[in-house]
Amino acid sequence: MIRTTVATSLLFCLCTPVFAAEADSCATVRLAEPGWNDLALTTGAASVVLEGLGYTVKSDLLGIEVIYQSLKENELDAFLGYWDPAMQTYAAPYEADGSVERVRVNLDEAKYTFAVPSYVAEAGVRDFKDLARFGAEFGKEMHGIEPGSNQLMFDVIADPAFGLEGWNVVESSETAMLLEVQRKVDRKEFVVFQAWAPHPMNNAFDLVYLTGGDAHYGPNFGAATVSTQVRKGYLADCPNVGKFLQNLSFDIAFENEGMGYLINESMDPREAGQKILAARPEVLDGWLKDVTTRDGQPGLAAVKAALGL
Repeated sequence: MIRTTVATSLLFCLCTPVFAAEADSCATVRLAEPGWNDLALTTGAASVVLEGLGYTVKSDLLGIEVIYQSLKENELDAFLGYWDPAMQTYAAPYEADGSVERVRVNLDEAKYTFAVPSYVAEAGVRDFKDLARFGAEFGKEMHGIEPGSNQLMFDVIADPAFGLEGWNVVESSETAMLLEVQRKVDRKEFVVFQAWAPHPMNNAFDLVYLTGGDAHYGPNFGAATVSTQVRKGYLADCPNVGKFLQNLSFDIAFENEGMGYLINESMDPREAGQKILAARPEVLDGWLKDVTTRDGQPGLAAVKAALGL
């Protein structure tokens, strides 16, 4: 019996990573997101998993600039939503001085640029340079999301190549912007707005992404990746959580479905995270490879038990 117990213990040690004891400060994982549904979902799903591992998660709703300043000042630990290249302006100074570190790309095949309803495209608006000709129809307005998240729209207006002098950016929130788009679509009115994938808006609206924004949004309709970032030294300070963040990745279908729970079923981010993980439990195998609970037990089994899987 003693030999069997020793052999089992050795096998567990060989199969399960052993991290140095994490500092007490690692017991609470401090996250933030800017109020975008995609990041609310991914942060909610990550929070559910971390809680299943025995961590306490504190998640704040903050503007982009505040998120980066908070990471620099060690008031946040991780951010799952660096959209590249759309957010380069915000992140570059912090990555350059080393106060914010990039962990990995957690989503490929994203995109982010201007869009219009298909009836507006059929009327002749298919490129950024078409906007000026229809200024009256648009009311010289373009619709963005939260203040602090629309700098590229302001840059486009300031770019003389597009002839958009006198145009305004209507800043509100993702939800308010989409409600306004829906109102205008219902009335067949002209509207140009900030659009992206993944997002259920791509199913809710018959929309067309505009060409011509490469200088500001990048090629291929603002083709983007989304990456995880952490405060300086976090991966070394909290290696078990760090390993989870190094494993964590999503796909377009996962996010489209999960964001639908937020938008169409009015779930909060943790509820949506739980529901999408129940629908897609296979993702946990990769997310929790070589990850333990806070007290060193197998992470995958603990999270599945916490989720009732």
